Amino acid sequence: MENPSYASAPLFQLRQVSHLYGGRHRSVLALDNINLKVDPGERIGIVGESGSGKSTLARLLVALVKPSGGEILFRGQPLPTKREALLDFRRQVQIVFQDPFASLDPRLTIGQSIAEPIHALGIREDVPSRVLELLEAVGLAPSSNALYPHQLSGGQRQRVSIARALAPRPTTLVADEAVSALDVSVRAQVLNVIARLVQELGLTLVFISHDMSVVRHISSRVVVLYRGAIVEDNKTEVVFTNPQHPYTRALLAAIPRLR
Repeated sequence: MENPSYASAPLFQLRQVSHLYGGRHRSVLALDNINLKVDPGERIGIVGESGSGKSTLARLLVALVKPSGGEILFRGQPLPTKREALLDFRRQVQIVFQDPFASLDPRLTIGQSIAEPIHALGIREDVPSRVLELLEAVGLAPSSNALYPHQLSGGQRQRVSIARALAPRPTTLVADEAVSALDVSVRAQVLNVIARLVQELGLTLVFISHDMSVVRHISSRVVVLYRGAIVEDNKTEVVFTNPQHPYTRALLAAIPRLR
């Protein structure tokens, strides 16, 4: 029987989550008592400079690392640890990393890379048809199926990474600096692909970036991280027009402006 609180529960809820890197004698506090809720269907931007804890938060959300303290709930339940439950979680929540060349296996063709999570997660699917469908969805030619990562441009590789993340038909996409490694001319194209697919597929999006202008383009809500703590959390336009924290104001002042 379905838990009656399931439908009303936040998608993610972080309760006083902290994360330490290192040992007892020398450690770095990456996140410090974070409290955060993400509702189904939200497009939330997590923004902050390098070292603010953004990528750590991304890895915690997709259960690649465990918090040092506090609790993370997904649909009202603790993040799974047992294999079957973890497989089900990974069918629902997928991540796109910053560097598409590092995250794609150079020994696999593009088609094999996209198909990999379908096989790994035990999903019943017409794999060849699904791969071609995903290539079309991200704006790549069907012939890309037989190519290898080194034969594609950076923007094309990141489109492959997006296609691979969408292969299991997730409900949630976490994008960790997904356009920051790309040339400026390509960045907007890939960003528009993500925005379009999130809209078409009704996905929840957690978009992590150091670039305030990128976050404004794609997010309906902005969370600002500073030294591992949340210093601002509000609707995007409120954050941009009426920032409350000095660090947020400094980030906004640093956005390049055309003269």
